[in-house]
Amino acid sequence: MSAKRKATRRTAPRNDDEADRGPRALATATITFGLVTVPVRLYPTASVSGGLSFHMLHEKDRSRLKQQYVCVKEGTVVPRSEMVKGFEVSKGRYVVLTDDELRALDAQASRGIEIAEFVPEDSLSPVYIERHYYLGPDAGGAKAYALLADAMADQKLLAIARYAARGKDYLVALRASEGRLVMHQLFHQDEVRAPVAAPRAAARPAEVELAKRLIDSVARDRFDPSLYEDEVRKRVRKLIARKSRGLAIEAPEEARPKAEVVDLMAALKASLESQKGRPSARSDRARRERKAS
Repeated sequence: MSAKRKATRRTAPRNDDEADRGPRALATATITFGLVTVPVRLYPTASVSGGLSFHMLHEKDRSRLKQQYVCVKEGTVVPRSEMVKGFEVSKGRYVVLTDDELRALDAQASRGIEIAEFVPEDSLSPVYIERHYYLGPDAGGAKAYALLADAMADQKLLAIARYAARGKDYLVALRASEGRLVMHQLFHQDEVRAPVAAPRAAARPAEVELAKRLIDSVARDRFDPSLYEDEVRKRVRKLIARKSRGLAIEAPEEARPKAEVVDLMAALKASLESQKGRPSARSDRARRERKAS
């Protein structure tokens, strides 16, 4: 093969999800309800690339550390080739599951998202949501995908479904959001803790009205995530940059706020006073709409 042909192959454009459709799909699946099937792809909703990852080092020579598994009975390091998975059924007694047995269970996974029922959007408590995925239409599924998303959005419904994949059976909810479908992976009921009992004190009507006015003074019509940044991450990055340049770092003294009893009415009035002259985003938008009309 000539050098010219090799160079052409290296510079040929990629034809995969990441190049053509953005993030790479994590998996494929098929939504089913009734006789309708919707082939979809699962995509991550968040990127961890912006996070900070630290390595554990030996303080003496700054060398990387590695983890090892040690047998508590023999006190020796166990290689991965000698490791098996076990479930403790009683103290010190385990049931061992082989990789072949687990793979057999995985082979039974249908990769289907089978809708069991539709429920009102506001009937799902956020404490049941574990993680999220975007769902995009797979080949040949664009029309059925749009049909399902539009119908759910019009009726303000969630789809509760079961998703079988990777040897597990997941409880999920499908939500129509801004013209697309989002899948919430849910905790099962026995995984969610009961809420902590909290004493409830009755507020006076005047206090409630002041609280409403304070809330309205900082209210917006919708959440805008671009207004908020990870301030701690920014400070850590600045710290890393300074230390990499050899600059001295001085830790500021920690200021602990003093606990004090606050008069609620006085605090509400002072908070409202501090907001005077600063119209809320909600009222500002209403003025713009009146002016436009």
